[in-house]
Amino acid sequence: MNAKEYLPQAYHIDQRIDCKMEQLESLRALATKVNSIMSDMPKGDRNYRTMEENIASIIDLEGEINNDVNKLLNLKKEITSVVRSVNNQEYQTLLELRYLNFINWEKIASKMGYSMPHIFRIHAKALNNLKIFKR
Repeated sequence: MNAKEYLPQAYHIDQRIDCKMEQLESLRALATKVNSIMSDMPKGDRNYRTMEENIASIIDLEGEINNDVNKLLNLKKEITSVVRSVNNQEYQTLLELRYLNFINWEKIASKMGYSMPHIFRIHAKALNNLKIFKR
């Protein structure tokens, strides 16, 4: 795996977490609706099974989110270590902004006070200076 494949992994995990958080919010809203509707209905085993299924789905999704968060934290630690292996502070800053803070190129250029083409040149040099990916 090269640097261009390795570094964006954290962003993709972060996006999956956001997506699952939206799903969780939707499941909770749905469970609340279903449970309030069921409370007006005659009691029976089916109502409890539906409620149990909703709760089980929520718990499963929360578990997946927790696993993804742990994965993201561990990967960010690894990426931080890789970025710190670069001896140039400017390169480190650019790599941190992009791959740890998930900031887009335009904002990075603005923050660092450079043009977009210059940011891309710095980025290429920074990737070439990552020790873990040198051969």
